[in-house]
Amino acid sequence: MHCLRDHNVGNSFEIKGLSVQSDIGELIEQARGGDPETLGRLLASYQNYLRLLAKIEIGRRLQGKVDASDVVQETFLEAHRHFPNFQGQATGQFTKWLRTILASTLANTVRRYLGTQARDLRLEQELAADLDQSTCALGQMLVDPHSSPSQQAMRGEQTLLVAEAMGRLPEDYQTVLVLRHLEGLTFPQVAERMNRSVDSVEKLWLRGLTRLKREFGEVTP
Repeated sequence: MHCLRDHNVGNSFEIKGLSVQSDIGELIEQARGGDPETLGRLLASYQNYLRLLAKIEIGRRLQGKVDASDVVQETFLEAHRHFPNFQGQATGQFTKWLRTILASTLANTVRRYLGTQARDLRLEQELAADLDQSTCALGQMLVDPHSSPSQQAMRGEQTLLVAEAMGRLPEDYQTVLVLRHLEGLTFPQVAERMNRSVDSVEKLWLRGLTRLKREFGEVTP
């Protein structure tokens, strides 16, 4: 699978009732001016995206015993604290910056869970690479493999919208789609993880994918 890099998006879209411009340079500049409300809106638009990425890594490394929402809130606290150090301008740069903070937060969470003290830079690097790959897979979930490169790029730029649509799904739909598409498990492996039959998992996946496409259509302008 070809992984698209983070891009700037030319459209605007609705997330959590906010009109968030995909090219969020203006929002970044407003937040730099000391407006905490703008920074809060900026971060809120990434909540489902970061929660989804955190959920994947927690499932892989901590057997789902940590709440992804708690990890995201900790990530937001760090982002608030370190935002004055962010030097980028574009959406892709800001998204990458948040993923870096999420990787560090997840590494600390794993360290606490395992009872280790020393910071593990290699773990942070592994997590950062995993988050990049998950972002790639998320952006490609609803891409027609027969579409043109420009159409694929357009979809790749709407990763936040896919994450927002995923966040609207029931938990079991989210789980089956994450395991199948983002972790790349086979249906028998998904069935084992979810403690279901293969047949029920396949049906659940089909319903979940259909629902995701409908929700994606509602958040896409």
